[in-house]
Amino acid sequence: MVIVNYRTAKLAAACLRSLEPEVRTSTGIHVVMVDGGSADGSAEVLARTIEEQGYGSWVTFLPLDRNGGFAYANNQAIEPALREVGRRRPRFVYLLNPDTEVFPNAIRTLVEFMRDRPEIGIAGSRCENEDGTIRRTAFRFHSVLGELEREAGLGVVSKVLAPWVVAPPVQDRPHPTDWVSGAAMMVRTEVFEQIGLLDDRYFLYYEETDFARRSAEAGFECWYVPESRVVHYCGQSTGVTGASAVRRVPRYVYESRQRYFSKHHGLAYAAVANAAWMVGACVPLIRQGVRRKEPSSRSFQRYTDFVHHNFALWTTR
Repeated sequence: MVIVNYRTAKLAAACLRSLEPEVRTSTGIHVVMVDGGSADGSAEVLARTIEEQGYGSWVTFLPLDRNGGFAYANNQAIEPALREVGRRRPRFVYLLNPDTEVFPNAIRTLVEFMRDRPEIGIAGSRCENEDGTIRRTAFRFHSVLGELEREAGLGVVSKVLAPWVVAPPVQDRPHPTDWVSGAAMMVRTEVFEQIGLLDDRYFLYYEETDFARRSAEAGFECWYVPESRVVHYCGQSTGVTGASAVRRVPRYVYESRQRYFSKHHGLAYAAVANAAWMVGACVPLIRQGVRRKEPSSRSFQRYTDFVHHNFALWTTR
């Protein structure tokens, strides 16, 4: 298991506490707690927690000297594990966010689900909010029509474009899906052997989508397994997503989005996807105008940020 912390030491410590019962009653689980260059005292707090709580037998602490992003930090733990031989070499790698707590048997459920199904390369847990409501964590790949639907947020548009909705309604049974949230994602070791590590040219966001697409192209399936349950206090490190979202969307999100579309579909498709986003984002602004409501400054801000950052990305290529 790999947990990457960035300035959320208290939550990461709580995550370890939630894992302890399953680790103590299972065999073969080892956790690498990575601190991604937090530089806020997190590394010291986590090192002390691991020592004082006696976690050292099943947790390795790996502090990094810089914040290279989510994929980079995970790779620092995954790559050495893949070089192991014999019984020390993992059959599965579970990526888990530090702002999570696992329910009993969450890990065992995924391992047992994947063990006798070699065609499944990736499986994701069900992520829940603190109040028990279920988060949408099984997704379709991003597309032009998916960008239009997501930004428009209009019932009739969503109904027509239902096959392209990126985050479809949650199902209560295991099912195949295009990709799952990297907040709680199990990966078969053979996937890394065939397609390589996470692409660390993504700083944050879209890296698990990219990885799942590469996995699918290599012939592996991706499944959502709701019996494996995790509480996810979303967005605690970034302040960009979840109930705690307070920040403007940072440049690296636009860079990751642009990289994903360009890498997998080409520059022309990426340009059309940008146009679809802009058209979709106009819909709520127009609707507010028709209703004679003042459009929120946040809506205008998102739109102008999108245009500004994407124009900058295209002109610096």
